[in-house]
Amino acid sequence: MNLTDVSWVFLSLLLPVAGIISVLFAPQAARAKINLVFVALTALTTTVLAFRALTGGPLNMTLCKTPVFGNIQLRVDGLAAWFMLIINVGCINGAAYGVGYMKQYERQKTNLTLHWILFLLFQASMLWVCMVQNTLAFLAVWELMSISSFLLVIFDHGEKKTLQAGINYLIQMHIGVMILSVAFIWVWLSEGSFDFSAIEKFFASHTNTWLFLLFFTGFGIKAGFIPLHTWLPLAHPAAPSHVSGVMSGVIVKLGIYGIFRILFMLKQDEIIIGEIVIILSVCTSLFGILNAAVHRDFKKMLAYCTIENIGITGIGMGIGILGLGTANDVLAIIGFAAALLHALNHSLYKPLLFFASGAVYQQTRTRDMERLGGLMRTTPRTAIFFLLGGMAISGLPPLNGFVSEFLLYSGILLGIKSLGIVYIALLISALAGLSLTGGISMFTFTKGFGTIFLGSPRTNLPKQPVEVSFLMQLPQYFLVLIMLSISLFPQYYFLVVQKIVAGYIPAASGKISLPAISLITVAAIGKVALLFMLLLLVTWLVRKSFTRNRPESAAETWGCGYPMATARMQYTGKSFSKAMGKLLSFILLEQKKYREISTNEILPEKRKYSSHYNDFFAKRIYDKVTDRLIFSMNYFQFIQNGKIQSYILYGIFFIVLVFLATIVKLI
Repeated sequence: MNLTDVSWVFLSLLLPVAGIISVLFAPQAARAKINLVFVALTALTTTVLAFRALTGGPLNMTLCKTPVFGNIQLRVDGLAAWFMLIINVGCINGAAYGVGYMKQYERQKTNLTLHWILFLLFQASMLWVCMVQNTLAFLAVWELMSISSFLLVIFDHGEKKTLQAGINYLIQMHIGVMILSVAFIWVWLSEGSFDFSAIEKFFASHTNTWLFLLFFTGFGIKAGFIPLHTWLPLAHPAAPSHVSGVMSGVIVKLGIYGIFRILFMLKQDEIIIGEIVIILSVCTSLFGILNAAVHRDFKKMLAYCTIENIGITGIGMGIGILGLGTANDVLAIIGFAAALLHALNHSLYKPLLFFASGAVYQQTRTRDMERLGGLMRTTPRTAIFFLLGGMAISGLPPLNGFVSEFLLYSGILLGIKSLGIVYIALLISALAGLSLTGGISMFTFTKGFGTIFLGSPRTNLPKQPVEVSFLMQLPQYFLVLIMLSISLFPQYYFLVVQKIVAGYIPAASGKISLPAISLITVAAIGKVALLFMLLLLVTWLVRKSFTRNRPESAAETWGCGYPMATARMQYTGKSFSKAMGKLLSFILLEQKKYREISTNEILPEKRKYSSHYNDFFAKRIYDKVTDRLIFSMNYFQFIQNGKIQSYILYGIFFIVLVFLATIVKLI
């Protein structure tokens, strides 16, 4: 790392500090914009480092003799650079959207100031997670990332559910840190070093499976793999929408980054590890999208879609690991490249969906899609953004989600063809799971878009919804632009991820032949997407020319001869997904509040009906464990009895215990 690169590194550290000071002392009205400026400047400095690493080679730097941590190795290689770019794009768009979104809270001056300070810390900590190669320093910045994101989630801490969601998130993040600490300590006891290179040395001389599973569990909590996902459907809906977009699009990717960092160090046991990752990832993707399909809180629906996409990314990683274990470098590159590209794609269309949902929530003050309908008439641009995001996340051409899923399908088919009958059951199951996930995803967003934006309004809203400010729309235009660049020019992105992955596969090189998915094939996807878009444009122009001079008229949809149709007769989100919910009721746990009509009730009385779905793992496992723990702890309530005499007695007992232990030389 030359002097220029060192300057960029220190600038990336100083800018968030300068931003925090500026936010503290700036006028209240300017603090959100100042936050955006410093987020953009921090992103610019670290993007320079990322591009240097992607176009040249890894950048290395050592912070010598730091207090507590000792020598801290910093490294920006291809993998770190890729995720740093994901972080920067997500944070810039989140900060820009937040300027407009948080105006509704401008009376909460202190709370809002703290929010922007935390956002700067959040971005900086995520970037340093990617650069730090010292395990102690890594845990410190990882913890800073978790705490700052927790405080961002509980912005609306006056709401009991928001506070509960935040505490749930914080507890699970600390469990993840504890597991990562155990893994790092295990490496230190074996190798005597806190440097990340010690992990690779450990893998070279020990069985890889157990240590990898420890790391996978610790990072998997952050990523949202099942059954470690239960924080995610609670925290995402509770947070402000720009924070939800960054958390869903970016912070879960830090879990993926951690898993990638560890799996690229594997030296043995790749086959069994790859099989475990593929099976767990297929289950994660299916579980996530099934729950998304039945939920009517549209932010919770999007949260479960994040779990689904983490599963899809995991399938790519599993395919790549299997390629490493079988010495199939082509399969390894395709699997890992598909996973990295899907991580980027998800970081684009998921914030787009959360931003569109935030616009809906800001205008309607509800997240319940059953109360909405017909919003496309009053908020057409928001509807288009949501539709584009829904199409992309469903993997439909000509948008970017199709590109990474096409690579993933190609990798699975290549594995079926090249690995033989030993792995055919696993790979066919992965293929079937991925296909089923894609189909249910289209079902989910057909329900979401149709219920929220089409049809007629189902309830009378407090005010007529209108489009949000242009400042809130601008990040969405920017995200769509990047999505289109991937769908139209996928070969350039594929070249980048191929180069990144090849750098971690000793037998591979940048010139490796990819017979199953050549660069020409990837480029053809972009050409077909362009032709499809041009066809749509020509069709629209032709239609526009023919209807230009014709008067526009609007009328109610024909009701098949029934003249008394009302808005209550429309499909709702519940009715749309009810058949699926009943069919899979063993895993989609519905909790109803309804008194059934008895057989002898000829004229039944008026009734109310409500229902919601519980998370299978939270309801059947974690809630029961928590209940038993609370029940057991109640037996020790007598210790905290409120009597000062008892507390003095505890102190005397402790002093005596220490004295006796000293006498017998226990301490």
